[in-house]
Amino acid sequence: MRIKNEMRLDFPAAGKNESFARLVISAFILPLNPTLEEMSDVKTAVSEAVTNAIVHGYGGEEGTVRIHATLYEDDTLRVDVIDAGRGIANIELARTPFFTTCENDERSGMGFTVMESFMDDVRVTSKVGRGTTVRLEKRLRACEEQDARRA
Repeated sequence: MRIKNEMRLDFPAAGKNESFARLVISAFILPLNPTLEEMSDVKTAVSEAVTNAIVHGYGGEEGTVRIHATLYEDDTLRVDVIDAGRGIANIELARTPFFTTCENDERSGMGFTVMESFMDDVRVTSKVGRGTTVRLEKRLRACEEQDARRA
């Protein structure tokens, strides 16, 4: 697939930057004129992935979160949220609804479940002590519908 647009952004792993990540991904897909639902889905999934990187990947320690977003010619959006934090020992367990490593926190353990419900595909790769990449993909169907109306 040919790339239509691409961007990379690195920022400190701090809670205040979660909303920044939402704004950046919104600005990246805005030229496609997505529906409000598509925009909300993407923002929510990216927000969850970034929050996981900050809270679970770094656990309050300093670090960097990277967002690498790619838009392909078929209007598929791919967003990789990457950290170099603790990593995930058991990805399958971490993807289980209500599982959390923050026992004394108010975390619901629904981050991956939320991402999966809003995106077409969610893939997680991780190495303990080296970090995690969460790959989110969604085909922006609003673009397809707009093309059909123009024809």
